[in-house]
Amino acid sequence: MRAVVALCLLLASPAAANPLADLAAGRDARAPQLAGVIGVVADRNRILRAEAHGLADIAANRPLKTDSVVRVASISKLVVAIAVWRLVEQGRLDPDRDVSDYLGWRLRHPAHPDAPVTLRQLLSHTSGIVDGPGYGFALEEQLKDRLTPQHWGPGAPGKRFEYANLNYGIIATVMEAATGERFDRLMTRLVLAPLKIDAGYNWQGASDAVIARAAVLYRKGADETAWNPAGPWVAQVDDLKGKRAACPVRSTAGCDLAAYRPGTNGTIFSPQGGLRIALPDLARIGQLLLRGGELGGVRLLKPATVRAMLTPVWQAGQGVPGDDYHGQMLCYAAGPHCLSGRAGATDQPVPGAAWVGHLGEAYGLLAGLWIDQRKGRVIAYALTGTGADPFPYPRVTSAFTSAEDIIMAELAR
Repeated sequence: MRAVVALCLLLASPAAANPLADLAAGRDARAPQLAGVIGVVADRNRILRAEAHGLADIAANRPLKTDSVVRVASISKLVVAIAVWRLVEQGRLDPDRDVSDYLGWRLRHPAHPDAPVTLRQLLSHTSGIVDGPGYGFALEEQLKDRLTPQHWGPGAPGKRFEYANLNYGIIATVMEAATGERFDRLMTRLVLAPLKIDAGYNWQGASDAVIARAAVLYRKGADETAWNPAGPWVAQVDDLKGKRAACPVRSTAGCDLAAYRPGTNGTIFSPQGGLRIALPDLARIGQLLLRGGELGGVRLLKPATVRAMLTPVWQAGQGVPGDDYHGQMLCYAAGPHCLSGRAGATDQPVPGAAWVGHLGEAYGLLAGLWIDQRKGRVIAYALTGTGADPFPYPRVTSAFTSAEDIIMAELAR
């Protein structure tokens, strides 16, 4: 009877007692108000906690739910890496081969013409590539024609870490060139469909039912340079009203995807940040890696491949210099971002967090997928809009935003 009473009291407790609900409602002065928050915790076998607060569509007064579908920004890269390593296992790709061999044209750093660029370097942001003049090109353009000397940083391939979205546009193009298959279809075939995940890059491959559950991303202000905390929420992306976009890719002359030749410009499907997925499904991606490449009786990767994927390629202070992304990136593997686990380090939202996964930040969204191998759990969260620039807020624990520190501490509790 005492257990029943305790459970009833817990269920009856006010929403204000929940740090995630407090953030969504603007009740925590350590962080700006959030349009919505989704948090998911899983172990190896099941979802342990899933909750959502706020609105998925403010104009329609549609509530945010745990199965709302979110553009998870750079977490998309981690899912791309799983597909790359599947192709490595199949013998279609070699992580240490010159990618020029796949592309059919010579990819070289202008200042280091004898140094080949490899997939392992691209996956780990040690290729020498930087975003420079841009990392997403139009349907009618070819990647090889859009790369400029300004897309190369100060270090030779393999000799410097610098996080760059363009690495994954090149990876997508390599994947297409090696298989003859369009990137969006590859991602569905290699990762999403085997795991029975209804999702897609730039919504490609996602069902109408998933599109109906789209969460709009918001800011209070027109963009990241014009914050107005006292103003209305402004939709930034995925304000779909239940309908597919007329063209899922950037195009300058219509939208004839049927004419696209795979292997010429994989940037069009936003491999670096265009995945739309529900957070419980994102947690399943984490479970796949936590379980060594198998989930629900489906094996996508061998345990040895997962270990290779999760092995750090770059770590701050260990010989190869790099840009630590404002202190958030002190460790990066062959696809995943890894947290150093070092006491007092700036990448520790939870003390001692030697986690692997990825963060996401774009269009008002802040998100993360983290695998805690020591404790056998997965944490996934998404903040679907920020009422003010979250970065000037005083940090709570780490170099992550205060809202993320609060959420990760709560989900890891």
